[in-house]
Amino acid sequence: MPVISVPHEFNEEGLYVDLQPVVGHSLFLKCEGFNFAGSIKLKAATEMVEAAERDGLLTPGWSILVESSSGNLGVALSMLAASKGYGFLCVTDSRCTLAARRLMEALGSRVHVIAKPDADDDLLGARIRYVRALCASDERYVWLDQYINAGNWRAHYRTTAPTIAHHFPALDVLFVGAGTTGTLMGCARYFRQCHRPVTIVAVDSTGSATFGGTPGRRMIPGLGTSVRPPLLDESLVTEVIHVEETDTIRTCHRLARSGFLFGGSTGTVVSGAMRWLEEHDASAPTAVAIAPDLGERYLDTIYQATWLHEIYGENVLNSDQLTAGF
Repeated sequence: MPVISVPHEFNEEGLYVDLQPVVGHSLFLKCEGFNFAGSIKLKAATEMVEAAERDGLLTPGWSILVESSSGNLGVALSMLAASKGYGFLCVTDSRCTLAARRLMEALGSRVHVIAKPDADDDLLGARIRYVRALCASDERYVWLDQYINAGNWRAHYRTTAPTIAHHFPALDVLFVGAGTTGTLMGCARYFRQCHRPVTIVAVDSTGSATFGGTPGRRMIPGLGTSVRPPLLDESLVTEVIHVEETDTIRTCHRLARSGFLFGGSTGTVVSGAMRWLEEHDASAPTAVAIAPDLGERYLDTIYQATWLHEIYGENVLNSDQLTAGF
């Protein structure tokens, strides 16, 4: 019987969904949403906060954590800050879901929303500029900076990847969503250094500039960036797949019609994995995809008809597209 005294001591690592009955291909989905922060970001948040504590950068009752986040990392840091006695300010933008903002505020954190980009910046650039100005104005603020912090990838090198390797000793291919690339780099580095011949497929959103190209519109938070992530080492990645947001939405709704409510990042990863498996079906590989979170935080966006129709049009969820391949 698990008994914990602080919330980050609990994280279910060993739950997988066999998606073959749903998607028609052999694919195991590693579910990372079963902890008190509700997402895989708890791992990176814990790693970064504990490193800052070891370095003497944080003082309970005095220090205020500040981070730029599209939602899930902000929730994880809110939970840790509440547990450890720090303040926390999340700097986000209008793409952050209302549910994530309310969760952070319920945990005692403050949320600052960047409504529009500065003249010389996109939304991410405007968020980072705000964080830097805040830290320069008040020494109580401590920025962990998930975009360059090695703890972001190290958390997955120590936990996520070894767990997958243990459960799937014959793993052939791993599908990982690319945001800050912390999860991607931690897993890829682990399998490379262990000399395991695992194909690492990065799944990114169309409109993301992570792997090059011009950034475009992206409305679903979680994956994709407007600039190349400093943590990214492309030599560790075997292949890259880009997924349209409409395909992300349709995949989320297809999974939901089978009783599995996942978030947008998971819809992107599963959609990309399905495409890859369709092209490599003859080899019947042992395949695992990582699901960063569950779907409750997206009820007002990707699971809300008015929001979908306003952004993607009336036909985004027509019946033929929802049932194709299932």
